[in-house]
Amino acid sequence: MKTTGNASASTSKTGGRLTGKDLINVGIFTAIYFVVVFAVACLGFIPILMAAICGIIPLIAGIPYMLFLTRARKFGMTTILGLLTGIIMFITGMGYFSIATGLVFGLIADLIWKSGSYASASRAILSHGVFSCWIIGNFLPFLITANTYLPTVRAQYGDAYVNELMTYLQPEMYPVLLVACFATGIIGGFIGRAILKKHFVRAGIA
Repeated sequence: MKTTGNASASTSKTGGRLTGKDLINVGIFTAIYFVVVFAVACLGFIPILMAAICGIIPLIAGIPYMLFLTRARKFGMTTILGLLTGIIMFITGMGYFSIATGLVFGLIADLIWKSGSYASASRAILSHGVFSCWIIGNFLPFLITANTYLPTVRAQYGDAYVNELMTYLQPEMYPVLLVACFATGIIGGFIGRAILKKHFVRAGIA
């Protein structure tokens, strides 16, 4: 249970305009988050694991994300995290849809976290579930711009890889992938909270 002192300390650090320190924190955690995403993405060299990334990344990324929320006590920080993540995905060749999904789901996650006054563990977990849905943007090029995107992938990984991958990325699978992002994001949030329990207590999040 939070003490009065913790609650007061937490409240005094929430709200207001973003400062340089806040933006530095966003930058640091964007880098950490990307390292996790990149490490898991290496599994994508195996087609079936590429499709499973939607459910794997949120399980691991929940740890740095939940730690980030102990420092993200102002509106806009989570939105920027999502946007920057999407931009990095675009730069690394995953298409531009991740910019949109990173911004949209980052904003919704930001609103959820704010609705809990930056002090609700349950809202933090829900926020991570929603935020994790940005990952679907990495797969949308295979569905929406396949004619221009697949030739690039074929040139890098070969016909056999693409042909097998596309058997898993049928149109009807995309709702399943989105649900997987959210569901494993919730689980990842619980994992992150459990591992970072002391950080949550110090931040006055209960």
